[in-house]
Amino acid sequence: MDWNRTQQFFAVFWTAFPDLSAKIEEIVAEGDKVAIRVINTGTHKGDFQGIPPTGKKVSFEGRDFMTLRDGKIVEQQAGVDMMELMQQIGATPAEIHASASSTTRS
Repeated sequence: MDWNRTQQFFAVFWTAFPDLSAKIEEIVAEGDKVAIRVINTGTHKGDFQGIPPTGKKVSFEGRDFMTLRDGKIVEQQAGVDMMELMQQIGATPAEIHASASSTTRS
């Protein structure tokens, strides 16, 4: 696992959303694999991907898939619903997100 890359990923979010928090909604584990679904919430108070702060409160889904070995994370893949986030801060029209969501969620 590349801890520096993980730190860089989260540093971008913490800079833009300094009050960012995550609430675990689901955890599924099987063998050495763990999947976590979270709801992230925060306030857009810093630049995010070139978008100046809007002061808007946001809520967006995140997922994390990990492989554990000897009680340590040896592989990790994390992601967030960027389309949902960008729509909430006004960077993407809501119609695009609604269309993408309806085709990917059941």
